[in-house]
Parts: sequence; structure tokens; C-alpha cells
Amino acid sequence: MTTQTAAPARRRRAALAITLGVVVVLLIGFFLFAGLYADALWFGKLGYSSVLYTEWLTIAGLFVVGFLAMAVPVIVTIQLAYRLRPVYAKLTAQLDRYQQVIEPLRRVVMIGAPVVVGLFAGVSAAARWQPILLLLHGTTVGRKDPVFGLDAGFYLFSLPALHGIVGFASAVLVVCTIAALATAYLYGGIRVVGRDVRVSRAARVQIAITVAVFLVLQAVSLYLDQFTTLYDTSTGGLFTGAAYADANAVIPGRLILAVCALIVAALFVVTAVIGRWRLPLIGTGLLVVTSIIIGSVFPWAMWNLQVKPNEQGFERPYISDAIKATQYAYGLEGLEQIPYNASTSATEGALRSDAQTTANIRIIDPRVVAPTFGQFQQFKQYYSFPTYLDVDRYTIDGQTQDAVVAVRELNQQGLSNSSAFNNTFVYTHGYGLVAAYGNQRTSDGAPSFFESNIPTKGSLGITQPGIYFGERSPQFSVVGAPKGAKPVELDYVSGNDADGNQRNTTYAATGAGEGGPSVGNLFNRLVYALKFSSDQILLSTDGVNQDSQILYDRDPRTRVQKVAPYLTLDNDPYPTVVNGRIVWIVDGYTTSDSYPYSASESLSDALSDSSTTAGANFSTDDVNYVRNSVKATVDAYSGKVTLYAWDDQDPVLKAWTSVFPNTVKPLSQIDSQLMSHVRYPEDMFRVQRQILTQYHVTDPTSWYRKDDVWRTPPDPSAPAAAAGTADTTDDRSQQPPYYLTMQLPGQDDPTFSLYSTYIPGSNTRESRGVLTGYLAVDADAGAEKGTKRQDYGKLRLLVLPRDTVVSGPTQVQNQFQSDPTIKSQLNLLNIGGTGGSSVVPGNLLTIPVGGGLLYVEPVYVKSATGQSYPLLRKVLTSFGSKVAFEDTLDQSLNSLFGGDSGADTPDSGTGSGTGSTGAGSGSGSGSGSGSTGSGSGSNADNPEVQRALADAQKALTAREQAYAKNDLVAAARADQQLQDAIERAVAADR
Repeated sequence: MTTQTAAPARRRRAALAITLGVVVVLLIGFFLFAGLYADALWFGKLGYSSVLYTEWLTIAGLFVVGFLAMAVPVIVTIQLAYRLRPVYAKLTAQLDRYQQVIEPLRRVVMIGAPVVVGLFAGVSAAARWQPILLLLHGTTVGRKDPVFGLDAGFYLFSLPALHGIVGFASAVLVVCTIAALATAYLYGGIRVVGRDVRVSRAARVQIAITVAVFLVLQAVSLYLDQFTTLYDTSTGGLFTGAAYADANAVIPGRLILAVCALIVAALFVVTAVIGRWRLPLIGTGLLVVTSIIIGSVFPWAMWNLQVKPNEQGFERPYISDAIKATQYAYGLEGLEQIPYNASTSATEGALRSDAQTTANIRIIDPRVVAPTFGQFQQFKQYYSFPTYLDVDRYTIDGQTQDAVVAVRELNQQGLSNSSAFNNTFVYTHGYGLVAAYGNQRTSDGAPSFFESNIPTKGSLGITQPGIYFGERSPQFSVVGAPKGAKPVELDYVSGNDADGNQRNTTYAATGAGEGGPSVGNLFNRLVYALKFSSDQILLSTDGVNQDSQILYDRDPRTRVQKVAPYLTLDNDPYPTVVNGRIVWIVDGYTTSDSYPYSASESLSDALSDSSTTAGANFSTDDVNYVRNSVKATVDAYSGKVTLYAWDDQDPVLKAWTSVFPNTVKPLSQIDSQLMSHVRYPEDMFRVQRQILTQYHVTDPTSWYRKDDVWRTPPDPSAPAAAAGTADTTDDRSQQPPYYLTMQLPGQDDPTFSLYSTYIPGSNTRESRGVLTGYLAVDADAGAEKGTKRQDYGKLRLLVLPRDTVVSGPTQVQNQFQSDPTIKSQLNLLNIGGTGGSSVVPGNLLTIPVGGGLLYVEPVYVKSATGQSYPLLRKVLTSFGSKVAFEDTLDQSLNSLFGGDSGADTPDSGTGSGTGSTGAGSGSGSGSGSGSTGSGSGSNADNPEVQRALADAQKALTAREQAYAKNDLVAAARADQQLQDAIERAVAADR
């Protein structure tokens, strides 16, 4: 190819490359713009544009500041070092080669390298937008730290941001120093001649001044470090905060080191003037030695020689400060500790004075009955219920009762015709809320529903049952149509309708803060088609119209997190019915990790138990300050998000409402129906119960000895625990807290509460499982508009005397499993193989009644084959050393308390059982009798037992067939036959 033909070809290739590059840049830019534009539409639709724009402006501003703060000094440093280079310096051949290589790209490198470093610095600065906003909007707390006398607001709002600023500035100086050294060396400002290092005057001044400024920043950092001592783990790890050695050695030492750093910085300035390096180098060496002596050796010596021999005496005032700060930071100041000398004698009529509490004992376990809800209330394969249901309370016929609730959400994986069109436009939402009494069941052991079916029927007055926003909603749906258009979305299919046909609907939420962004124009359709990689959004003419809107980010937690990015959210949003609409309630927490002297706690550890998912992600895992400051609601139909200031005295919330004004409504705007369903949040309670394992002790001397540390017991009803394979040292095996309506000492009436128990704190397999404490919080916010009940959030801790032995949950479960009579019946219910069944233990509840502690555990049975689901068959109870196992709660309590417990429970159907058993003889009811607690299990060689077991298997098979045909009458008849067979087997086994 000739030169004349090659040149146009090169130009064409260059033009093509430039064109492709421009196209790629434009495409990338459009994708980025589309994402930002979609966010703007979403926030604008919800009415929270100010949150997005404040966040964007802050991030953008910090990025620019971070970029310029890094790039400009580095560029200036490199340019100065280059311009002030020695012109006639003799360089080595190697440096000459380096210069020859770099020279063609010198301008690009001198500008490009600082720009690249500046981009990383900008990203780093932008990531700290929240601490910067808190620095600008922080307020006072009204509590001072015990060492410096500063308001706690300095630690919550100012100190974290100041540390970040100083750290960033130090990084800039480090990069500038490296850049100055490299440039000076490359261009002869620094030369190494043998063992001699020669530095030009210009390089000396530049490097010395840069290092001096860096040392000044280190002095500032050391000054700030003295304050961080108040929320660092102290020497020896005894508690969080400054201990004796910290207050008397570490803190003064950091001040001394700060002064030393300033002196050495002055020496570097002197060197810049007089040109001698000896003084600053000697000063730097002395600074290092001084930091080792003052920063490490002196505190170590004070600790070992002075403090350690009498640690308790020296640390007592600091421990007292830590206890007080921790109690405040975790909302434990109002904790009432009540000595509780629990009775262990199950006497007749002992529960008569606790009739209201026993009437509300929840026998329906929300962690067990989800498959049962699905069996009776799912109706279609494209609906589903969550794995764990929720506990709420409703007033039915003038009486407030605990309820187990769940919403019937859409499950597109269950669709037989899962086309893109159906998934996008037809199957868009779930339908209805299902609620069952917590203290009742049907005759066949199923939950007793008071809100159910499709169309929804019941006592709650639901007027809008559509579930467009839920925990299992599809990623996105396109909904809406002009008025009068033929509905496309499936609402429900019900055979109860006159014609039994499909009922369609059109999404109609168009008010302020409701629904989703419009996709009625081509540009918006293109943006969302790219966002979700969906051709249906862009191309469908049957599904998209001028009134269409797109619903996405539909999980309640996701929606709240986006409009309130400063909140840490509870892991368990729960649905409730408010003014005829299904509404999700989400609890939001403001947290900090810098409250002085407060104990630090890992959220992932504190929130882990047998009912939670391990590995939850938090923006900040370790915290030492928590407030349930916000109650948020998400309308399940419209998606509207509303934030309410639940703790308007929280200084952290005050700061954020200053950042995002008019986004959080006052408590006074919570209406009475919503207030009646607000409950004390589980995650807040989990954190508090974890802190109280150690901080229930308020005397510094006793706290120091750590001879009364507690822990949460393992969950005996978890699958691994029931099988005897649980690792009791694993946080994930801990028993979760439970909601119950009960009356504690000091309360006039039973209230909706949340409770947990404690056992001794030795976290080994050999540790004792006796009960040491019982923590409960008043979880009922009342039903008055805009006003919390006075006792809401009141924490009460029943402390059991050390000289009494009251069985803990794991010990009680062991009593159940080792009792011969109960074991025999459980073995009969655990009939494996085809047509067999298995036992599913329900939650083991602990209830302070009768002057002691009553344990109640519902026992479920499910088929071992087919579409199995658990049904409540038996109830285990324990009080003191006695246990009982009967068909109903009422019968079990009567057996336990000598034939008449004095309780009156809704679960009081007819049936027979095995009576009560214990250390001594006991009297039973029905066909059962007492037992001394010794003996063996079932005798499988007995012909009568074998015939009874065969009849039991036939009954189980008949029951399974009946449920498969949805023949509840035949199923009930088979259940009775099964019960008869079990009773005959028990009688023959004796």
C-alpha cells in the first residue's frame, strides 16, 4: 500500500474510532442519566424529592471538595518540584533514561495522575456525607461526659466528622510528600552520591514545609484522639470508655505527644530556612521514642504496677460512669427490677387471680402455622404466605385479643403461564389479610380465623384488600388505565361468586405520595425499559397506556430506607388494618457508635436468634446508642410512605429532621386506629436484653466481679434443639422474644407485652439452665390519637433469688421429653413412614402467673407425606416440678393444678389426656393418670399396642386422603379415630 492510499485509510480508522468512542460515552452517559432520572421520578412521586436532592447535592459537593482538595495540592506540589528543579544538575544515566521515557507524557502524567488520585479522594469524601451533615446540623444532648465535661452532642455529631476531615487532610499531605520526593528525585532535586544524599534548596524548602504541615495535622489528630478514648475499649477490655490508666496516662500522654509533634513541625520549618536536617531528624526520632514511652510503656506500667493489684478500687468510679452511660444510651434508665421469689407448688386454684392472663395465652405459634395458613387460605398457587407470621392485636366484639396475622402475597413462581406480559401487567398484586385468634383453634387443630377468604370476609372491615406493596411483591409491575378502560389486572378468582369467574381490576392510587412513576410517555418507557431490561415496558401496546404507572421498590423496608437513609430498620415489618386499609408498620432506629462510656454492641450478634436470619447487613454494625425514634407506615395498596417522630426528644432524630425538614410528621398526627396497632419493636428489645445480660447489675463492685452475668437461653422448640443437636453456644440458637398479653407484678391489668428470659451466663455446654431473670416490656401504645400510653416502653425485670431453683426453658423441655407417659404419647405421634406423622413443637412460652412461672408449649402434628401442614393436637404445660400433656390448654392446666387451675381459657374443648406428672404423684383428668416421672417408653412387643399403632396409621392415611379432597368432615372423623387409637395404645402400654 502506498503512502498516498494509507493516509486516508488511517484517517477513516481514526474517525471511526472517535465516532465509536463518542457513541460509547453517550451510551454510558445516557444509562447513568436514566438511573438518576428514574430516581428523581420515584422520589418525586412519593413526595420525598427534598431527601434525594439534599443527598445528591451533599454527595456532589463533597466529591468536588474532595477532588479539588486532593488534586490541586498534588498538582501544585508536582509543578513546584518541577519548576524549581536544578537546571544543570548532573544526573545518572538511569535517571536520564527515566526522563527520556517520561518527557513525551510529562504534561499528561503531571495532570493526569493527580486527577486520578483526586477522583478516588472525591469518592472517599462523598461517602462521608452523613457525618458531615450531622456536623452541620448537630444539637446538644443535655448530658456531659464525666472526664472533659463536654456535652455528649460533641461526640455524636462533631467528633466523627472532625476525625474524618483530619484523616483526609493527612492523606492529602502524605500524597503530596510522596509526589514531591518522586519529582525532586527524578529531576535532580534529590541526588544520591555514594553514601551522601544531596537536596537542593528548593526541594528542601518544599519537603520540609510539607512535612511540617503533616505533623501539625498529626498534633490535631492526637488532640482529638483523647476524646475518642471515651468510646474506645479501655485498657484490659473491662468496659467501653476511659479507665483509670486511660484517664491518668493515655489522655495526658496524647496531649504531650501533640505538643511534641508541634515542636518537631517547628524544627522542619527551621530546616526550610537554615538548610540543616539534623535537628528535625533528631526531633523525629525523639518523637517516635516519646510516643512509645508515653503512649505504650507508661500506661502499661501504670496498669500493671499501680492499677492491677487493686483494680476494683481504681476502676469503681469509671465502672459507675459506664453503667450510667450505657443505661441511658440503650433506653434502660427506667428499668424496674422486681425481686420475684417464684413459687414451685402447683396447688389447686392457683391461677384464679390470673384468669385474664391465662385467657390470653397464645397457643397458635406464628413460626409454625404458616403452612397451615397456606393450606386453608392460599386458594391459588400464585399466592403465598411468609415463613414466619406476625403477632398483632385487634378488638373483636369489644374485647382486645392477640392475633396471628399475615398478608396473602403474590408469588409469580406459582403461575402456570408465567409469560412476560402476565408477569408485568396481569398478575400484579396479592389479596387480603388473614387473621386468626392467638388463643383459639378449631376442633381439628387448625387456626380459628376471624378475617379470611377471597373475597375477604371477617371482623376487620377491610375496604381495600389489594397488596401491591409487600415483602414478596414482584420486582416491578405496570398498572393503571384510563377511566372506563377494560381492566387487565387480575384481582381475584373465587368460586363463591355467582359466576365463579375471574375478577379484574384497575390500579387507582393516583394521589400525592401514592403509586409509582408514570410510564405514559415514550421517554419514561425507554428509561424504565433500560432499568429493568424489559421489552414489555417499551413495546407493549396492550399493557401500557397514557395513564400507566410503574411500581417498583415494593418491599416496605426498602421504601422506608430510601426516603430515610439515616435510619436502621427493624427486620420485621408487620401488616395491620387501619381505617379499612392494610398498612405495613416499620420501626426505624437512630444509632451511633460514639456515645461516651456506653457499651458497644454488635447488631448482627444481638439480633441473632432462632427466628432471625443470620448475616443481616447494617450500615454500622457496632453501635453504642440506639433509639426507636421513628414509626413508619407503608400503605399496602398505594405504597405511600409516612414517617412519624416516635421519640421527638432523640437528639439524633432532631439533627436529621433539621437536615431533611418536613419529612417526618409529629407524633400528634398518628390517629387512634394506627396507634392501637403500634407495638414495642422486637429488634430494640433484642438489643436491650443483650445489654442487660451484664448491665442489670448496677453496683460497680458486683459488676466488676462479673459473678451475676446472664445470657438468653437456647430455644428448646427450634428444630435442632428439639432433635437434641443444637449448638447452645451459637447466638443463632437463642430463644427469640415473644409477644403475649399478661400481667406482671406492679401492673394493674394485663397488657400486650414482649418478654424474654435469662439463665446463668456461662456460655458452655455444661452451664446450668436454671432461670435467673424474666424481662418484659409494655408493648401496648394505647389507642389515643397522638398520645402514647404512659407505661408504653416500661421495662420490668423479674429477678429470681439465687438460692431458689426454677427450671429454665431447656430444662423444662427436657422434663417434657424424659417423662415416660409424655414420651410414650410423643412416640406414638411420631409415626414415620408412608401415612405417618411427625411432631412439631410450638414456642415454649414462659408466663409469670400463680406466684411462679408457668410454661406452655403447643404441640403440632403434621403428616410425614404429601402436602403436609401442622395442626395443633396437644398442649404441654409445666409449673415447678410438675408437667402435664393434654388435648387442650384448659385440660392441661387443670391436670397441672390438681384438677382445677382456676383459669378460664378459650381452648377448653373436650378430650382426654395423660394427666399431670412430676416428682411426686399427681392426679389426672380424662383417661390419663399421674406419674412419678420414672419408667420406660412404649412397649412395641405388646399385641394391643401393635393393633393400636396399626389403627393409628390407618387413621393418619384416611386423614391425609380427606385433606387432599378438602373433605373436612372426613378429616375430623379420621382425627377422632387417631385420638382413640393413641389412647388405646397408651392404655395398653401401661
